[in-house]
Amino acid sequence: MDTNELKFLLKLLGCPNYRSSLSASGFKAFKGKDRICQNLGDRELVDYSREIASVKILPPGNALLKLEPAQLPITDKELKVLENISKAAGKVSPSQIKMSSLKAPEKEEILKTLSERGLIDAESKIKKTKAEVWLTERALEYLREDYSPKGAATISLDLLNNYLRFLRKSLHSKPEEVSTSAPSSGESAAVTIINLTDEEILETIRKLDRELGTDNYLPIFYLREKLQPPMSREELDKALYRLQANEQIELRALVHAQEYTQEQVNAGISQRSGSPLFFIKVTEN
Repeated sequence: MDTNELKFLLKLLGCPNYRSSLSASGFKAFKGKDRICQNLGDRELVDYSREIASVKILPPGNALLKLEPAQLPITDKELKVLENISKAAGKVSPSQIKMSSLKAPEKEEILKTLSERGLIDAESKIKKTKAEVWLTERALEYLREDYSPKGAATISLDLLNNYLRFLRKSLHSKPEEVSTSAPSSGESAAVTIINLTDEEILETIRKLDRELGTDNYLPIFYLREKLQPPMSREELDKALYRLQANEQIELRALVHAQEYTQEQVNAGISQRSGSPLFFIKVTEN
């Protein structure tokens, strides 16, 4: 990566939860921020707030429009948006989809839904306003385990300090050894490693859901409050991915971010595109 991209990553390392507003003062010195974000995003080292730039209808969408109204698996509003898109010769921007009954946020959600169902092709870009950028799990692993700087570059001591603090935090997040019994003469003290199993984490999810009454839709920030520490954020995320891969839980994305604080939203698991994974649903009894 070039020096500006490296500096961008190191700047994010110094932000709370490795996440920041793209318009924050610390990023004003970066020229071509959108290009840097795009390049790092293509390598899955950062992710950022996105908005739909253009859409076009796909063959399944055209086929759906030929169905009888009673057979349509979409809502009336989704149908009207799809019909609007179908009238365009090619790609169309969201602003060109004229529906006075729809506000921009609702239109955006409908376009995302149609895209997820494979009815339209949607191209996204960095949000024009209030965009955020954050480091991905892949970036954290790369900076912690694999990054090997070469050549010459001018890096400020503040950015170097961010990197050193990150490495020290990673070292300190390793499981600690805790004495479970006093050593007897001629014996070494018995020790145990604080290292929760996936089953123990799953049981903690069940317990929190019962206590908080979240109806099997537990926001991740409750689990982080319970398990971090002794676990690190990265360790807990990996455990949740394992539970999901084993079909013991499902991770659901956040839709209505306005219902939570920014800190609670940041506790979700960021994705390369779309909203962060925010809710945990246990799929086994």
